[in-house]
Amino acid sequence: MDGEIAEEERGQPKKRTQKRNRKEFAPFGNYRSYYGYRVGQELDEDPRLKVLKKEWFEGKDCLDVGCNIGLVAIYIAKKFCCRSILGIDIDSNRIEDAYWNLRKTVRMQSAGKSHSKTCQSGPEERPDDDAQNLSMSKYGETGKSTKNQCLSEKRDLDEIVSFRKENFVLARADAHESYDTILCLSVTKWIHLNWGDEGLITLFSKIWRLLRQTTAANYDKIMYPPEIFQDILLDKALGQ
Repeated sequence: MDGEIAEEERGQPKKRTQKRNRKEFAPFGNYRSYYGYRVGQELDEDPRLKVLKKEWFEGKDCLDVGCNIGLVAIYIAKKFCCRSILGIDIDSNRIEDAYWNLRKTVRMQSAGKSHSKTCQSGPEERPDDDAQNLSMSKYGETGKSTKNQCLSEKRDLDEIVSFRKENFVLARADAHESYDTILCLSVTKWIHLNWGDEGLITLFSKIWRLLRQTTAANYDKIMYPPEIFQDILLDKALGQ
């Protein structure tokens, strides 16, 4: 009995160590099954997608910071008809997963299959992908083609979506790189924890610099100062 108790006591620290190691595996929130945690069996789709508006993305160049396995970027490209979308993530394995999901979606479109049928075919699936496949099924329209989707005969999905491994906080921005819309979903907490307040400030500052400043461009073209607003109202607006 004493031997069994001693054995159990010796095993307890080992269990705690294993649990601690699992947590340290994704210190940046880069869990492979992250979408599986967020999207449960009771949800039809990621609730964050319901608040996204088409006008934020349609015909625009977009950036997804912390794209994980790329499902949000692929969804946006299909549903909202963006001109391009780049997903970046600190983890090269997640970028590999994202490209795998992109290739799979392109194959599904080319074959004219629905996502539900393709998801059941064994050879197409990676091992240990239960959470990932659940997530893809919850994104519903990933493998479907409707009139509202922007994938035309002119452009394939893999011409619109791309992924890149990058530490967004530490990487030096390309002076010629800019975007109309930037997503940063479920990322700020991890940046704050890993790089502190300075990292968070860097994140927001860099996003601001990368955004195309429509207001600044329009400001240079303004011909009507506030002093003549009344004349414009009487002459142009009410006169029509």
